[in-house]
Amino acid sequence: MNKLEINQVPIFLLVTYLKESVGFKMENKCIRDADFEETGFSYTMSLIEGKYKMTILYCLEEYSVVRFNELQRYLKIISDKTLSQKLKELQADELISKVVYPQIPPKVEYSLTERGKSLMGVLDQMCIWGENNRMN
Repeated sequence: MNKLEINQVPIFLLVTYLKESVGFKMENKCIRDADFEETGFSYTMSLIEGKYKMTILYCLEEYSVVRFNELQRYLKIISDKTLSQKLKELQADELISKVVYPQIPPKVEYSLTERGKSLMGVLDQMCIWGENNRMN
């Protein structure tokens, strides 16, 4: 085909011709074949979903090492049980670490792991988006 002919051919025919000429096969995406749970987005959301997890992560990023009671004061209204549960979940996901000092009364400190620190860039971008798109 020369330039004059290309300009006169409908675009869908041109695309079809180009695909066939280079042996390109286009697969149709179909939602019935999709599996949302297998996406990176779904995995990331599973790590941070819930009422307090992102706030706990931000607190640990801001203050580095934080004790249980300090976290509880930072979050204001949260029960011991709920905070303990969220900390265990974050620890199981290897986003935070827990150090227990053998003393009386017990001293426990929480901090972000390297994996947790790597997630903070994503959360920062979410906050920036929120600030830029907040409807007052």
